[in-house]
Amino acid sequence: MIKKFSVFSLPVLVMSILMSCTPTANDKESTAEEPTQTKSKKVVYQVFTRLFGNTNTTNKTWGTIEENGVGKFEDFTPKALQEIKDLGITHIWYTGIPHHALVGDYTKYGISNDDPEVIKGRAGSPYAVKDYYNVNPDLATDPENRLEEFKQLLERTHQAGMKVIIDIVPNHVARNYQSISAPKGVEGFGVDDNTEVQYQRDNNFYYNPNETFELPKWREGYLPLGGEQHPLVDGHFQENPAKWTGNGARASKPDQNDWYETVKVNYGVSPEGIREFDSLPKGYENEPFQKHFEFWKDKQVPDSWEKFKDIALYWIAMGVDGFRYDMAEMVPVEFWSYMNSTIKMENPDAFLLAEVYNPTLYRDYIYKGKMDYLYDKVAMYDSIKQIMKDNGKTSYISEVLKQTKDISSHLLYFLENHDEQRIASEEFAGDAQIAKPAMTVLATISTAPLMIYFGQEVGEPGAEDAGFGKPSRTSIFDYVGVPHHQRWMNDGKFDGGQSTEQEKQLRDFYKRLLNVSISQPAIMGQIKELHKYNIQNSQGYNQDIYSFVRYNEDQKLVVISNFDTENTYEFELQLPKELIAEWGLDKTEYSLRDLLYQGSNKLTLRNDIGAVKIRINPLQSFIFEVQ
Repeated sequence: MIKKFSVFSLPVLVMSILMSCTPTANDKESTAEEPTQTKSKKVVYQVFTRLFGNTNTTNKTWGTIEENGVGKFEDFTPKALQEIKDLGITHIWYTGIPHHALVGDYTKYGISNDDPEVIKGRAGSPYAVKDYYNVNPDLATDPENRLEEFKQLLERTHQAGMKVIIDIVPNHVARNYQSISAPKGVEGFGVDDNTEVQYQRDNNFYYNPNETFELPKWREGYLPLGGEQHPLVDGHFQENPAKWTGNGARASKPDQNDWYETVKVNYGVSPEGIREFDSLPKGYENEPFQKHFEFWKDKQVPDSWEKFKDIALYWIAMGVDGFRYDMAEMVPVEFWSYMNSTIKMENPDAFLLAEVYNPTLYRDYIYKGKMDYLYDKVAMYDSIKQIMKDNGKTSYISEVLKQTKDISSHLLYFLENHDEQRIASEEFAGDAQIAKPAMTVLATISTAPLMIYFGQEVGEPGAEDAGFGKPSRTSIFDYVGVPHHQRWMNDGKFDGGQSTEQEKQLRDFYKRLLNVSISQPAIMGQIKELHKYNIQNSQGYNQDIYSFVRYNEDQKLVVISNFDTENTYEFELQLPKELIAEWGLDKTEYSLRDLLYQGSNKLTLRNDIGAVKIRINPLQSFIFEVQ
């Protein structure tokens, strides 16, 4: 049962951030979103590549690759990819592709060993990239041909009718960055740096001259590799002079909570905050990417800018369709203008998604930085999570929509990703079914892309204590199996042959919902909220329910979701006369067809107001099409 809170119960932090994100439009009550030129909705399937195909169920804490297993590129068979496509997916984000630091001996392939004391977990963080011109050797059947195996995966994914996204992490790289695979003439990060100064514009890193890097002091309860003996675990990592750490920590001995496995990349911003690069002229936020490209092409930019631009173009030339940018807000927006406009000149349809957590920066990174999409974590995700955890009311959704309506077509919605708690974990909702109404709303309320995380569709709870990664999130640092997903995978058959009935039903729900979202043209049309009107005018309608309409000239949809986990509600959903007039409805009665489960209902007109008799069960949703 959703707890009943006052309208002022939206968490103070979320509300204050929303209010600081004032939209440019004047109509504060409208939730009409920014027009979009996109013809159909995109749905992104984030998959942690090394976990997807792993059939090993040992799940030993701090287990080795031999003990716990690892998935490979080849596990994404045509059958697996077709099942993902049929789920309603348009884009796959393969997480963990660029070669990152890990605990494993690949020296016979010319790859240096990495020190476990500057690696998180045993399998390593995908966000501590060691070589941007090659891929993770763990993922290859033959590590010597690992890049070719990735190219084959890229081709298979395209043949299945989906686009491919990979990560670029411009803010930081692994402490032991060594690009042995860089094309001829391309120097790795830091190779030409002047290490005798703290800062120089064209240095790739920041330094503490005459100081040697020291490992963090490990807090009680933590030891690298869980305390296992290893020849490189000796209390030292050779780095002289010490570099600044990835999260901006300047001390030569970072804290354990710092991103100690990475080093901060310098984009031409001095320690005092002086920016040694050109600023975008006033008004460039309104200019297309072509104009941004023209602005930068004759400018001298910091060396790190050029290096990351070349990396992006390398992958684009290979056939990668876009990127997810890690912690984009930690890098100057001018760099993004430079980088993204260059990418768009090569591929205007490239999918560019950024991780930005400060809503006050959203508009700059969209319009000045030329990002296609941003995570909407702090506003929509955090608000929906509060509703699902019984700490909020559905009016929160309306508040978010009002404050972000001018940029809504750029805000990607999600309920899970690799950083967030699994819905089914006790720390989040404790039951994957509780996500059904929230997912229905998120899938249909915006023209922007939707994202789901592999295993979400079968209720994976992330319950394993894998080592560095702790329960509630599926570990991105360790070799581990993903049990609910493994049952669906069924030893490589990808047919749900070992799934429970509940898991099958949940996946069926996701498949129905996602396919509705990508196939119904009204989803890319206009939106009007019904929630506030029905709170005021419909007896029995309450703050456990959320409703709205999506429509264009050819299709009208009515969406209703019940977030309550216990109660069935009966009420008459009302459509205001202004909406009925706009739709041009003039008959006494219209048939309604539920696109989710093919049920039926009817819309009746009385005194120019539409009415639909609703009986909605706990966690149930309807997507009615007016016939």
